[in-house]
Amino acid sequence: MKYLYCSILILSFTINAFAQQTPDKGYVSKVWVADQGNGTYKNPVINADYSDPDAIRVGDDFYMIASSFDAIPGLPILHSKDLVNWKIIGHALKRQPPFEHFEKTQHGNGVWAPAIRYRNGEFYIYYPDPDFGIYLTKAKTITGEWSAPKLVAAGKGLIDPCPLWDEDGRAYLAYAYAGSRAGIKSVLAVMPLNNDGSQATETGRIVYDGHELDPTIEGPKFYKRNGYYYLFTPAGGVSTGWQLVLRSKNVYGPYERKVVMDQGKSAVNGPHQGAWVNTQTGEDWFLHFQDKDAYGRVVHLQPMKWVNNWPVIGIDKDGNGKGEPVATYKKPNVGKVYPIETPAESDEFNAAKLGLQWQWQANPQPTWLFTDAAKGILKLYTARMPDEAKNLWDVPNLLMQKFPADEFMATTKLLFKPNPKLENEKTGLVVMGRSYAQMSIKSKKDGLYLMYGVCQNADKGKAENEKEITKLKSSLVYLRVKVSAGAKCQFSFSEDGINFSNAGDEFQATAGQWIGAKMGIFATRDTQTNDSGIAEYDWFRVETLK
Repeated sequence: MKYLYCSILILSFTINAFAQQTPDKGYVSKVWVADQGNGTYKNPVINADYSDPDAIRVGDDFYMIASSFDAIPGLPILHSKDLVNWKIIGHALKRQPPFEHFEKTQHGNGVWAPAIRYRNGEFYIYYPDPDFGIYLTKAKTITGEWSAPKLVAAGKGLIDPCPLWDEDGRAYLAYAYAGSRAGIKSVLAVMPLNNDGSQATETGRIVYDGHELDPTIEGPKFYKRNGYYYLFTPAGGVSTGWQLVLRSKNVYGPYERKVVMDQGKSAVNGPHQGAWVNTQTGEDWFLHFQDKDAYGRVVHLQPMKWVNNWPVIGIDKDGNGKGEPVATYKKPNVGKVYPIETPAESDEFNAAKLGLQWQWQANPQPTWLFTDAAKGILKLYTARMPDEAKNLWDVPNLLMQKFPADEFMATTKLLFKPNPKLENEKTGLVVMGRSYAQMSIKSKKDGLYLMYGVCQNADKGKAENEKEITKLKSSLVYLRVKVSAGAKCQFSFSEDGINFSNAGDEFQATAGQWIGAKMGIFATRDTQTNDSGIAEYDWFRVETLK
């Protein structure tokens, strides 16, 4: 009886401890919340780099995916009940094929604009790799196991696929061409698929040429309504373009064109490329991105209505059928009000699995990290930098996440245990883009030193300029970066967690290849040996500027 009583106590303690670690309330950002709590929202609904968004509604649930390029895990999946409050719930790609190819950094390559659909009880995601072709991965449940990506249509330069199943069961795929690989761009094409959408049955046919009126047309989303086939498609360039819609009574055209949203008098440049969704109550909405340079392509939500079988997106102030983006608006009517929630940013490293906001810069090795949930720490093991690496741009084991707002502060607590037989092991905080800055602890013969390095034009192979800030009294240090308006970054450090000193000059963050700047942590060494140093990260916290 005594043993049974003890077992019950232990079980009760375990359940209570687990309940404390997994509260019912979702994560709420300290730096950007779109839901204004009064029945309205402000744009962007996600102030982070979820580029090329596509979204669907299944029952009462909205799901959104985005491009992920070479970041792994890839194909992020977000969930919402009201199109305003979003949560990261998983990734469809644990590793990116071809696996060996993506073990090296492949900036700007990999997953371009994807599409998600739900059919016959299965989720379908089509994504393009501009160097290999168009892939399909499927899952019975949105957070379940996704199938190994299958090549639907092989070929260089095939991008931005979106499927459509017609009323007669026939399947089609709309797509575009990347000029860098295909030698042609500014055209849209449609190819037929087999009935289950897993294989192209013929080569595609160009259905619209945008060279004259709509240069750089790409990213089509394929729909059918009231007997019309619709291609919702961006044109005019990522940061300067407009939202175009094409329609036809025939799947292969000819297609009529209409600009349905542009910047107008708003402050939102290049508003385009995204997804039409409707609510259970019959409202229509459009999710799209805005390119904010170093901050990446952030996600906006626009009201939408149909006029004479044409969509009007945003607010049409002059009644000409062309809208412009809204800054604030009433929230979608989904039948009820849901709690405020945002994508995760801070991480206490108390869970057995890494937070879903984190991504590597290439397919990871299993030796890079250990999530020590019992101690509430994340262990990064130093890994040798690739021989060909000229700087951190070429290093795969950078663990990073997106900038979450225009202004914020990120701080991490770090205990470094270098291999005593090695020198030049390093771990620290990095802001990565085509140019980057890092603040790190470096092991030397006589102890640990705080270093600050900047690499301008890292993508062009330039060398990092690193300087010594101070010798550290212990192996415990707090690292911080403050990001102010315009993506200006000031790094600082502390040995007591209270008093922080600046390290180096202010750094101007820059975009990466097709992505915004990222922030994160890393652990490297420059030699090969039989064991590594260990960097123990206690937490990573994102807060408002102080």
